[in-house]
Amino acid sequence: MSAPARKDRLPSAAAATAHQREWFAELHREVAAGSPLALVNADAPQEVFRAMGIPYVVNQWWASIVAAKRRTPEHLARLRDRGYPDYTEQYSSTSLGSAFDPDPGSAPWGGLPMPSIVLAETTGDASRKIFDVWGEQPGVTFYPLESAAADSVPERWWELMPHRWEEAIGRDRIDLMTGELEGLIRFLETTTGRRFSQQRFTEVMALVNEQEEWNRRSRDLIATARPCPIAVTDGIPAVMIPQWHRGTTWARDAAKRLHDDVAERVGAGAAVCEGERARLMWIGRGLWFDLDFYRRFQERYGAVFVWSMYLAIAADGYVRYGDDPLRALAARFAAFSDQLYTPPWSAEWYVKEALAHGVHGVVHLVSDDARGSWATTRALRAAGVAVLELHADNVDARRSDPAFLDTAVGSWLETDVLPGTTS
Repeated sequence: MSAPARKDRLPSAAAATAHQREWFAELHREVAAGSPLALVNADAPQEVFRAMGIPYVVNQWWASIVAAKRRTPEHLARLRDRGYPDYTEQYSSTSLGSAFDPDPGSAPWGGLPMPSIVLAETTGDASRKIFDVWGEQPGVTFYPLESAAADSVPERWWELMPHRWEEAIGRDRIDLMTGELEGLIRFLETTTGRRFSQQRFTEVMALVNEQEEWNRRSRDLIATARPCPIAVTDGIPAVMIPQWHRGTTWARDAAKRLHDDVAERVGAGAAVCEGERARLMWIGRGLWFDLDFYRRFQERYGAVFVWSMYLAIAADGYVRYGDDPLRALAARFAAFSDQLYTPPWSAEWYVKEALAHGVHGVVHLVSDDARGSWATTRALRAAGVAVLELHADNVDARRSDPAFLDTAVGSWLETDVLPGTTS
């Protein structure tokens, strides 16, 4: 999740990337010394591992590193050579390719150490199969979490989540996830010998809430700032690297540093693009194999990506207050995928964010495994927002030629977006 080095890079983004490199080097040393290691999906309740002192790597973070280093094709080839599909859910299966690397030391950042535990919510058939294969590897145990659905959907869920999450998500779904988390804790205590401390877990949950409150303030600053003060390629690592460390004082303080950087730039009237002409929203996962993509359009057209889901979901999707920390954690993740991918949860939220940020257009990356993308596009267009759908994969460049992407976005800007803005 690194971005190209620039002299004007946001200090909090540079600090987060440097911290991640130091952390990963230390992780290698811990695992070499015999520590257990977990590989966890991005939408899984990592706070349990944090509280128990069990190191973990986030599956999709590792895929982003591999993609940024242009190494995804060889990872997918290892899957293909073993008879597994290399064309579905590549963002989730890249790390599995690392497990079959004959020379892991030559991989980016020294390679992904072999985990002993993998944790994921079983959100689809392909996802379940990927982790089943993980569970077949020597020394690896897959702990699956159910993916539950709701009969009814709350309006303006983002207003309910901090305190009224029981009402927003529903008791049955939270009961199910709470029971599964209790089972996960027993499993981890039995297999690792590490103990779960209720006091430590409560501290972790409080730090996460503090961190996300800083992210909310940062999101709100950027939404109202004209011109846009930071590059989206700075905002993403400045938010997401601390997210993978949430529940630590470092992560909370990193979120505050991002807020302070943004506030300073807003106060100074700083612009990431002099002569900003259009404000754009990027819906979808980061385009990790081509991080220069976003900057090209501000340089050619004065069109600035002011929004990504990473800061916005940090602001609206994580905060959970309550007297029962384990139940609050269950409430954080029982409907997490709904918030991003399931209409009307997702569609209404994207419209709310587009209007709050005053965007002139939305570039919507639609991957094969994304759920509900059509509803998001329809809702945005119904709200009067221009939308360009890019059907591509965010880590697999085989179907995402940069020249095609540039032409598609450039033509859309010239015909649908820029004529309606004031230059």
